Amino acid sequence: MSLVAPILLYGSDLFTPSAGAMARLKPFRHQVQRWTTNCFSATPTGILAVESCLPPVALLISHRQRLVALRVVCSPPELNPATAPLHSSFPSLTAHWAHDSSRTLTRGLSSVYLPFHWKTPRPVPPLRNPLPIDAVAHKTIPFTHALSRIPMLNSHLISSAPSSLPRSLMDNTYSALKKRVSEALLAEWPGLLPTPGDYHHVPVLNPRPFIGLGKFVAGRIHQLRAGKSYLADHPTWRSPDADTSCPRCGLKPEMFEHAILTCPSRQGARSRLLHGVSSVGQDAPLWSSLPLLKRLATFISGTSTGFPSWMFPADTPPSSPPLPISRLAVPSPAFRVFSLAEV
Repeated sequence: MSLVAPILLYGSDLFTPSAGAMARLKPFRHQVQRWTTNCFSATPTGILAVESCLPPVALLISHRQRLVALRVVCSPPELNPATAPLHSSFPSLTAHWAHDSSRTLTRGLSSVYLPFHWKTPRPVPPLRNPLPIDAVAHKTIPFTHALSRIPMLNSHLISSAPSSLPRSLMDNTYSALKKRVSEALLAEWPGLLPTPGDYHHVPVLNPRPFIGLGKFVAGRIHQLRAGKSYLADHPTWRSPDADTSCPRCGLKPEMFEHAILTCPSRQGARSRLLHGVSSVGQDAPLWSSLPLLKRLATFISGTSTGFPSWMFPADTPPSSPPLPISRLAVPSPAFRVFSLAEV
């Protein structure tokens, strides 16, 4: 988000990219999501976005534009010239208002531009275009309900600001507005980029805790959660009619829950390494507890769960100690020495 997004979305805070530009941005965005999660190319794009905590490009652009609009309307006109040309009906907390005294800001514009009343929706079809600053500011109307006045950032720098409103109240109100913008992003996410019916994890904006365990083991967890891994019941490039039964016990299909919690062949390692882990569902305490995630990572590494069969041997014997967490990110592959006749 800090390295790629500013370059990928340069200028989109105020200007929405064209359809052609959006079509070129989406594939690169999906590639970044695969780099982040280490998931296979067969993973649906909806799951990639949720697992990587990276919203789709269209939603991210809309979110950034809303935050910019929020900063504009919450800035006092005495400090931010961009706020001054707003319509005089803007519910400001300051006594000074620059709209009537700054007609030169709109002088020379075509007559098709019309200043918008603050709480008047844009007519459909539009009869006149709004002023550019009005088009930006009106993005915040859905999030300012129940507010008779808009909070001001840096109100302590203005001598004419109401002294009865403490700075902490202004900051808390602004934080509440930002929270509403983030909640709107999460609410619109599933509708724009839905996930398959068998995937039940919900979108979040903060990185998931297990991403700090190392890229290798974190990638295995992402693959297992996404349902696209080396487990027999998680087909990626294999044919649909492949055998999905667990190759270790042969009793049930090798799904994520079976491989971690119920497979009899892993009972010894489970009793030693997975104490406290009772569920892998979307609401399980596992996904918010770093100690439980470390135990899951040690179990996955020690039992080679989710690894290709040619890369690691079968389950680690019960007498062998588990691999340390510090070595999980760089596993040692198994090499085979070929004879001259085989070559």
